[in-house]
Amino acid sequence: MESATALNLAWVMLSAALVLFMQCGFCLLESGMARTKNSINVAIKNLVDLCVSGLLFWAVGFGLMFGVSRGGWLGTSGFALQGYHEPHVMAFFLFQLVFCGTATTIISGASAERMRFRAYVMVAAFVSVVVYPIFGHWAWGGALGGEPGWLAKLGFIDFAGATVVHSVGGWIALAAIILIGPR
Repeated sequence: MESATALNLAWVMLSAALVLFMQCGFCLLESGMARTKNSINVAIKNLVDLCVSGLLFWAVGFGLMFGVSRGGWLGTSGFALQGYHEPHVMAFFLFQLVFCGTATTIISGASAERMRFRAYVMVAAFVSVVVYPIFGHWAWGGALGGEPGWLAKLGFIDFAGATVVHSVGGWIALAAIILIGPR
C-alpha cells in the first residue's frame, strides 16, 4: 500500500472515530438535560440507536445509499457489504455508519423523555433503513463510482453532512415532536 493511500485510510478511520466519540457527548448532553429519573433511559436510547442503526445500515442502508444507482433514486446492490472487500471501502463504510448513528441520535435528543422506548427504536430503524440511506443516495450516491444521485446531478453539494446527516435528523425530530405534541 502506498503511503498516500495509507495516510488517506488513516485519516478516514480517525475521522470516523471522532464522529463515533460524538455519541458519548450526545449521551452526556441528553442525559444531563433529562430529569434524573430518566437519565438512564436516555443513555440506553443512545446506545441502542447506535446498535440498531449500525446493524440495519450494514444490512440494508449502505447498499441503498452507495449501491448501483437506479435512476439516481436509490442503490440496488452492496447489501450487507457484498462485493466490497477493499480497505478504503470498509473505512468509508465505517465513516458513513457513524454518520447514520448521528442522524438517529439527533432524534433521540429531541424526543428525550417524550417517546416510549419501543416507538423510538422503530423510528431509529426506519431512519437507518429508509430515510437516511435514500436521501444520502440522492446527495452522495456515486461516491464509490457509478451514477450519482439525482440531487448531485443538479449540482447539490453537502459539506460535512450538514444536510444529509443533521438536517435529516432535525426534520425527523421535528416531525416526531409535532406528532407527540406539547409536554
